Amino acid sequence: MTAPSVPNMVRRIMSSFITTYDDVVRPEWIDSNGHMNLAYYVVVFDLATDKFYEDIGFGTTYRAATGNSSFVAETHTVYEREVHVGDRLQIRTWLLGADNKRVHYFHEMFHADSGERSAVQELMALHIDMEVRKVAPFSTALEASLAALVARYAPAELPKGAGRRIAMPTRR
Repeated sequence: MTAPSVPNMVRRIMSSFITTYDDVVRPEWIDSNGHMNLAYYVVVFDLATDKFYEDIGFGTTYRAATGNSSFVAETHTVYEREVHVGDRLQIRTWLLGADNKRVHYFHEMFHADSGERSAVQELMALHIDMEVRKVAPFSTALEASLAALVARYAPAELPKGAGRRIAMPTRR
């Protein structure tokens, strides 16, 4: 994929994002503080996840054909800048890793006009056999496809904000 014209403020440490999703902040997403409510950042990231899954062959077609899906087991969202009604958003998704049962990925939300990063979300998803609703290994073909995508797209260093944990600052 070629990079869009909006500069990525942390591009220097990345290889290549795997997919993008675009949206616009809707009036119903605005809270009493006059900016997008935190829940809707998660909604936008979830819509970006749906696009990402389709792009890597792990979306609705896959689910219908195999009876398998994914459940997100863990997320971490960081809010960096406000976005407001009418703001155009671009979400770039980075594939950080995968094994025989998990996919680790990272979304960056940018204000499409200014290029400023507004939020990030890191996720770990599990492959689920929907008949028994338990974690199950990927098929050999999907595992190989994901491994090839990881080899091609995984960044040499984690994106700024990935791998964080919630903790109080240490006192000096």
